[in-house]
Amino acid sequence: MTADRSDTPAIRVLVADDHPVVRSGIAGLLGVEPDVDVVGEASDGEDALALAHELRPDLVLMDLRMPRLDGAGATARIVAELPGTHVLVLTTYETDADILRAVEAGATGYLLKDTPRAELVAGVRAAARGEAALSPSVARRLVQQVRGTGERLTARETQVLAAVARGLSNAAIGAELFISEATVKTHLLRVFAKLGVDDRTHAVTVAMSRGMLPPA
Repeated sequence: MTADRSDTPAIRVLVADDHPVVRSGIAGLLGVEPDVDVVGEASDGEDALALAHELRPDLVLMDLRMPRLDGAGATARIVAELPGTHVLVLTTYETDADILRAVEAGATGYLLKDTPRAELVAGVRAAARGEAALSPSVARRLVQQVRGTGERLTARETQVLAAVARGLSNAAIGAELFISEATVKTHLLRVFAKLGVDDRTHAVTVAMSRGMLPPA
């Protein structure tokens, strides 16, 4: 049974990749989904930034290694300048430095290009909702990175998670704590990695069970 596009607006996606064949392949793969509308294609980071401003997509599917402006740089600009647009990194690279740069730039998720089709589409849907979407190997690396500094939540991470427990959105949390929405997302991704979860609800539940947050 296919999704009814009349009930929910299609997710508007911009695909950014410097390889034309890869870019068109991704666009074609997503374009057959009834709830996804590929509204544009960009060949580099500068192109992605300009088209994001012009088209205002819900999601930018972003490669990392691109000419003129790389994916992390373009992600940071898009997240800062277009708060209604999420960025999902889709790349062949999974080094610690690449992952952390993308997360710190404000990417909602990080998938690898060998991700199975069904998981890629699910990741696009999740990221468009502002939910974290991570390839398993990327999640493991992120866990190792944050565990290198200990599994305890920082004071700021605790503040952010406590606000999540109160039902606040990322934007509302940012306004309350005087930080950007991208910074809120970065804190939450680190919290998810430390707690071994992949969504906000489980993060709150696990944190409460471990005494990191007061019970509701």
